[in-house]
Amino acid sequence: MSSPSFVVFLGLLLTSGASVAQPEASAPGARRIELTPDDVLSAPEIAISAGLSTILVFDSDLTRDAVELEGRDRFDLVDVGQTTLRLVPSSRVTAGEKFQLVMRFRDGAVPASTSLLLRVHPAKAEPLIEVYRGKRTIETYQQEARDLRAELMRCQGEIARLVDDQDTPGGLAGLVSSRALDEHGVTGRVVTKDVTQAAGNALEAISVKSYRSMKGVAVEINLTVKAGAPAWVAKGATLRGKAGAELKVLRLWQQGPIPMGEFGRVVVEADAPTAAAQGVFSLKLWEADGPRVITLGNVTFP
Repeated sequence: MSSPSFVVFLGLLLTSGASVAQPEASAPGARRIELTPDDVLSAPEIAISAGLSTILVFDSDLTRDAVELEGRDRFDLVDVGQTTLRLVPSSRVTAGEKFQLVMRFRDGAVPASTSLLLRVHPAKAEPLIEVYRGKRTIETYQQEARDLRAELMRCQGEIARLVDDQDTPGGLAGLVSSRALDEHGVTGRVVTKDVTQAAGNALEAISVKSYRSMKGVAVEINLTVKAGAPAWVAKGATLRGKAGAELKVLRLWQQGPIPMGEFGRVVVEADAPTAAAQGVFSLKLWEADGPRVITLGNVTFP
């Protein structure tokens, strides 16, 4: 079936709600990797992170005692099931590091094995990967189409928010017009003494302040680069609660590159209604294409 014909066929299935007997549905939000017998492309890359779980689900039985994982002793958990593999890297991995993973299949069909590249991210891991060796079911394509539609709607919402931001006045008037303020205004708190800093931090937090409005939270950090290190620019950030849930980071602002021996200001803003901002959070900041990370624990909001 040609590609355009397949797209039309898939569209008919999605709109008609046709029911097709399939062995297994694809999990919503899962990343999908398809293997082919003549695949000569480089090994697919998967993001992993220290202390976070990544689960790979295969559509074929694995040869459980033939798994090859580079640097296996630097993983807290390598759990091989009949068709699954769960990985949890230890705190000894560093951002940017890569580990090769080779999986072999029991049935002898081609491809008989697959090679994947695990790349360490400072704070984010892909939680669920589905690996397909053969033809995928219509149901998995339907799920992928639903995921793409959800992502499109998310992007449309983000575009609408950005357009609204352009039409909103700046300063205090902008906060009032966007309904981010009530009669109590924005509340702030100095949390420098409460915050814990990881021993391996590339930078030192000199002061930490937290803020809360009706719609969101922000953390303001004054940082200094340790002696002998090059200038540092924040690329990404996460705010994760005790239960592992992440707040949606809306903005990451930095005054400018922070040279060695000087101070620089970084502000992280996240979407969080009052109820979601309760409790203790961990803040991670990382640079682009570099291993230097700063982790601040015990961050609280007013």
